[in-house]
Amino acid sequence: MNDLASDLRGGLLRLRKGYVDAAETLIRIIDPGREYPYEFVVYRITGYRRQRSGPASEPMTGEHLRRDLQTLMLDLSDSFELRCDDYAEPTHDVNSVARRFSVSVKTVQRWRNRGLLARRLVFADGKRRIGFLETSIQWFVSQRAEKVRRSTRFSRLTDSERRDMIRRARRMVADDKCSASEVVRRLSVVMGRAAETIRYSLHKHDREFPEDAIFSGTVRSLDDEEKADIYRSFLGGVATRELSARFHRTRGSIYRVVNEVRAKHLKERPINYIHNQRFDLSDADEVILASPKAKATLPLAQVGAVSDLPPYLRDLYSVPLLNREDERDLFRRYNYLKYKADKERQAIDVRHAQASLLKEVEELLLQANVTKNRIVRANLRLVVSIAKKHLAGPQTLYELVSDGNVSLMRAVENFDYARGFRFSTYASWAIMRNFARSVPKEINRTGMFTTGHEEVLNMAASLHAYDPEQVNLSELRESLDALLTKLQPRERSILVEHYGLGQGGQTKTLKVLGKEMHLSKERVRQIEFQALEKLRRIVSPEGDGFLT
Repeated sequence: MNDLASDLRGGLLRLRKGYVDAAETLIRIIDPGREYPYEFVVYRITGYRRQRSGPASEPMTGEHLRRDLQTLMLDLSDSFELRCDDYAEPTHDVNSVARRFSVSVKTVQRWRNRGLLARRLVFADGKRRIGFLETSIQWFVSQRAEKVRRSTRFSRLTDSERRDMIRRARRMVADDKCSASEVVRRLSVVMGRAAETIRYSLHKHDREFPEDAIFSGTVRSLDDEEKADIYRSFLGGVATRELSARFHRTRGSIYRVVNEVRAKHLKERPINYIHNQRFDLSDADEVILASPKAKATLPLAQVGAVSDLPPYLRDLYSVPLLNREDERDLFRRYNYLKYKADKERQAIDVRHAQASLLKEVEELLLQANVTKNRIVRANLRLVVSIAKKHLAGPQTLYELVSDGNVSLMRAVENFDYARGFRFSTYASWAIMRNFARSVPKEINRTGMFTTGHEEVLNMAASLHAYDPEQVNLSELRESLDALLTKLQPRERSILVEHYGLGQGGQTKTLKVLGKEMHLSKERVRQIEFQALEKLRRIVSPEGDGFLT
């Protein structure tokens, strides 16, 4: 839909009003429970039947498509001067709609989130602001008649109603042990008031009279440990309703805490990149983030030349090498993604984090990791060839390759493609320099321990080869957490529990998970497979992940 919006914004000015009106017409006929192909959307808006070249795009759910089309209407109407006079019917701004229905401006904003279709119009005073057509308002009222009636019946709480509400809320908390969200829900039904009105009034009472607070648990601010616990539980698949009851917070508060912790992690995370002047140009996105041509050369080594290697290492030689042009494009893309993520995160406010901004930064960093992995895989055979030349010491080939892989990943982060050198030259120097230090050190360490216990020495060598200090574990953890947020709670829970991704690292079998979730073992396996397939699509190098 981003691509469609971009194409329509670049189209003829005289056609854009028709696109906006066609988008509204399409929204009105969409069934939220159905799925719609992209080609259908393009045809209904533009009248053009898109010729399919390649595999069909994934269908979009009606619910998501409605929201995307509302955004497209605003985005497109903002790209040119769409005037009230362009329509042969009355138009209204937010304030006039609020006066017409005797509601607050905030209520009108909530109506927009629930389907009141808006454009950005130029009114008679020459100023551009959010506007609504008379037919758009009438359609919304017909679709949400009860909601509108409830909003228009709104009146301020009287003192007696407020006292009665506080008395009822206190009894629900004391006798029924209700959470804040449950109290709000019950009182909304009993008193015939909007849930937001009840919530605001109760929280206002607790702020003004903390010694007589109804929800003592919500007055106290959550500490960092509790926020971290909420975040870990959320990633582990615990439902927000359960977290809301456990921590005596509304579901909205739980989401705010999750976003706050995400924002804190992103703000604290070091993002290092090699800057290039090309990154600051206005067309950097179009030039650098275009789909890679992927003209990788064929493997240079023959199977016979590596027949003495174990199968795992021998498989590395089936990964194609990168030619000079592909290598340059990938390194440029890798550094630009991190540059863009670093620039975007400067706008993050930890206390008032916007989920859309967090998602954008996380997706940029994840895509950077996908690009980095592609470079690393294409150069792993270089590590093997250098490691084979250093086998005279006490370390095994696997240990040397593991140590060399760390040097290779560091080299990817520090390589400046703009200097014109091939990466293999720089990486070879970095790997050999690391071996020049680590291999003699390992020999000396082995000589010091003349215990005769070879098992102890092997364990020490393994620990050295997989030294966690040499790997950016926090970066790996954050990337994993960002990936898990894209799954449904049940999918997250199964992956976290089955693979031991939680805090304790304990794993559970599919059979145990099935009993806990009241599902069959085979159904758990299917959900796990679906979740893994979803993650593979997200990080797929061929699909360029999130940015296409």
